[in-house]
Amino acid sequence: MAVRKLITISLSAPLLKKAQEMAKEENRTKSELLREALRFYIDTRGVRRRAAREQLFAIVDRAQAAAKEVPPQQIRKVVREAIASARGEKQRASA
Repeated sequence: MAVRKLITISLSAPLLKKAQEMAKEENRTKSELLREALRFYIDTRGVRRRAAREQLFAIVDRAQAAAKEVPPQQIRKVVREAIASARGEKQRASA
């Protein structure tokens, strides 16, 4: 068996409650539940990033086709701003 290290994490009260409920439903410990969640995140991270990148490129292509009069630099600027805004909203939602 692999050597395990103890870590401490902090969770919001609602997230902790959901984790406790799920662990109880599945008859396992919170540690087992969180280990599996972390493994899943690590295993699927690259796939999700590639899919998101492909979607972004498709959106940019459609925007450029629809806005033929708008310089590509302007479109890229708007896309960067939208991404920054979405990341900010995502961070605020998870806090």
